[in-house]
Amino acid sequence: MSNTAQKAAMSTGVARLDMKFEVVVIPVSDVDRAKEFYGRLGWRLDADFRFDNGFHVVQFTPPGSACSIQFGTKITPAAPGSAQNLYLVVSDIEAARTELLARGVTVSEVFHPGTPEAQFQPAGRITGPAPDHATYRSFATFSDPDGNGWLLQEITTRFPGRVDPAATSFASASDLASAFRRAEAAHGEHEKRLGQRDENWADWYAEYMVAEQAGTKLPT
Repeated sequence: MSNTAQKAAMSTGVARLDMKFEVVVIPVSDVDRAKEFYGRLGWRLDADFRFDNGFHVVQFTPPGSACSIQFGTKITPAAPGSAQNLYLVVSDIEAARTELLARGVTVSEVFHPGTPEAQFQPAGRITGPAPDHATYRSFATFSDPDGNGWLLQEITTRFPGRVDPAATSFASASDLASAFRRAEAAHGEHEKRLGQRDENWADWYAEYMVAEQAGTKLPT
């Protein structure tokens, strides 16, 4: 909404409603095969409904995600496999890749783009995570049996303004553990600068983890 539209809405007393992006439809040729694949990923099965007219809808949700996927019959005219570059954001790209491999999924090597568009095109990809695991810069890819393409992206610190700084949440225990590890490493450097043990380490950890997620200035 533009500033002009926002001001107009406020002046007329109209509240801006939340619009939560919750479902992406992906085209598949074999519903049962797709269901087996996404179930094997460990994603939560939310629905599997069949109707007398042949309509069939299946819904899965990735762990920690607020957005789900749906596929089925009579659900989209798009060609099977035409959904590409569907982002899956993770806090540890190598751990996510290892988990997918353990589940029998073929996953690319971790890479970072040598050119701005290389996460979407094979040319220009550099093998290995981004230097220092720079946030937003490390990727890996995999596809479902129809060729719908998924793009894993490692994000450890959000850019300013991308999350609500008043709210801190973690999608899973593993995300929280990763945040603790990053805070621990940063706090170790903090104690080196202090030259002594920081008795208020818990407060420092909390401040660091909240600031990291909100994309605001980190404590030093």
